[in-house]
Amino acid sequence: MSPDLAILYEHPLWFEPLFTALDRRGINYVKIPLADHAFDPVVAEPPAPVIFSRVAMSGFLREPEHPIFYAQALLDHWCRAGVRILNGPEVLAIDSSKARQLSLIASLGHAVPATRVVHRAQDLTTAAEGMSYPLLAKANIGGSGAGIVRYDSREELERSIAEGTVPESIDKVLLLQDYVPARGDTILRIETLAGNFLYALEVSTGDTFDLCPADACQVQPGRAAVTMKAVQPSADVVSAAEGIARAVGLDVGGVEVVIDDRDGRPRFYDINALSNFVAKPLEVLGWDPHERLVDMLQSIIAEVKS
Repeated sequence: MSPDLAILYEHPLWFEPLFTALDRRGINYVKIPLADHAFDPVVAEPPAPVIFSRVAMSGFLREPEHPIFYAQALLDHWCRAGVRILNGPEVLAIDSSKARQLSLIASLGHAVPATRVVHRAQDLTTAAEGMSYPLLAKANIGGSGAGIVRYDSREELERSIAEGTVPESIDKVLLLQDYVPARGDTILRIETLAGNFLYALEVSTGDTFDLCPADACQVQPGRAAVTMKAVQPSADVVSAAEGIARAVGLDVGGVEVVIDDRDGRPRFYDINALSNFVAKPLEVLGWDPHERLVDMLQSIIAEVKS
């Protein structure tokens, strides 16, 4: 029997909870790891009528020959075959560009951290003119806090450029961004499903930029687990996050926001289409978001087959 659903993914362990939930529901699905995948651009042979992309931006940290750009071409190819793709190529294009994310968020009327975008490290000091230190240099494509460095002065930034220690992005695009002091030393990660609020976490920032709440992000050797708790953000923040998710076309994904301690203003700064969900969801949330995700997948499969 042909599968009803295909899961496209890179990390071998992150999606075991999803696979377990799908098995429990008896959904006929196929796993498609990206590591050794190939496709013929002339032949349209999608693996299932519904495809769910679980491509991680942090893939370049685990494998130099990462599949991020390959997945964009593959998903676009399958789109042309007329199948339903969740978090498809348009979403992946936004997920893989912090610059595009900030542009989209700002176009919706929401505040973002002051940012300049360049494609050469040597242009960062010029881009910083008119901005106040401390500043963050960020890779346009990051993952789990990778590619972020704080500079407290122009001299620090100039020295880093001269020494070649400025962050690098695999697409050669860099961001210079205001370091926003987070109220309470926390950020909010708001998870959405089909453009609607699912849950929110208040995540401690501490002295790290790695604020990934998923199980896999916490168990890597030498990495301290971040602390988090479930919270209910204000109605305005929830509405803004939902609007961002819908503008991107996120079927499932997170939006991150920091409350600027200088003026109390929410500043949205990241869109994440992976959404591994929180570690130990029954303890943190009291329920398992994978069940609602599978509800959505079942509904879409039924709609496509009808």
